[in-house]
Amino acid sequence: MINPGFQLKFSLLVSFIIFLSSLIYPLTIHDLITSVGAQLAESSPELSSQLSDQKVALIVILGLWQLGFTLLAFIVCIFMTHKVAGPLFKLQKYLSRIRDGHFNGRLFFRKGDYFHELAEDINETFDSIQENYKNDFVYLSEVNAYLNNLALVVPDDKKVVLKEITQKLSEIQDRFQPPEK
Repeated sequence: MINPGFQLKFSLLVSFIIFLSSLIYPLTIHDLITSVGAQLAESSPELSSQLSDQKVALIVILGLWQLGFTLLAFIVCIFMTHKVAGPLFKLQKYLSRIRDGHFNGRLFFRKGDYFHELAEDINETFDSIQENYKNDFVYLSEVNAYLNNLALVVPDDKKVVLKEITQKLSEIQDRFQPPEK
């Protein structure tokens, strides 16, 4: 399990709802057989006794079927939530690596996982951000070169300010550089 807290909580909740809602069938059948048995008791006590014995066996079988179905629903929910938790886990790791300065390309989910459109949207978003970074980087380079040329013709008292500005621009440009591998 990738996210046990989510997967178990969700699966248990769904299984509990299924279990409670499916209690209707054994209880309805029990009431039906009990009322038929009461009517038969007047005309045929022997048949009523056999029906009573059959009722217990039927309720046990229905109870076991209900538990089996609930267990099957729990297992299916675990597999289904795995296909949700997996992409979210991978997205979380992807974003964490980007935050740590290790941009590692495009985001992909496993075949069969849900939310492939989310991976596509994130990839398109980061492509757009990177394109904007490239354009800004080019513009910062041009501004930095312009300020360096301007420093040649301004008075000495203004050169200190231009030097601080170009130094800050260089720091900003360094942040735009992809991290070295």
